[in-house]
Amino acid sequence: MRLALIAHDEKKPDIIEFTRSRLDDLERFDLMATGTTGKRLRESTGLDIERKQSGPLGGDMQIGAEIADGNCDGVIFLRDPLTAQPHEPDISALLRLCDVHSIPLATNLASADAVLDELVRVLDGEDRPESH
Repeated sequence: MRLALIAHDEKKPDIIEFTRSRLDDLERFDLMATGTTGKRLRESTGLDIERKQSGPLGGDMQIGAEIADGNCDGVIFLRDPLTAQPHEPDISALLRLCDVHSIPLATNLASADAVLDELVRVLDGEDRPESH
């Protein structure tokens, strides 16, 4: 099962802390991340993470392409809602692709735990709820 990890600059400490606290679960996934997030997570946790480009350089769009191609099962994207992002159209497109393809998406720590818990349940063989 493939999971994308993304965090805006102000949220990188949060995603590192989240990843450390859920390391046993995350080790079970095929992980990908945008550039700097992936680099920081590798350095702080030792996880094997496929790194895409940095978000502003196309990384969000690369992850969006993985979603469109059916190669991503969940996204944890800790966004900074208080800071304007220069690549906001790319972010909106990524979020839209999650909705179009019914990909579980977490945008804060509380929803990150919920999404990861559900994906772990699926890995453990429990059925995913039917889409409506």
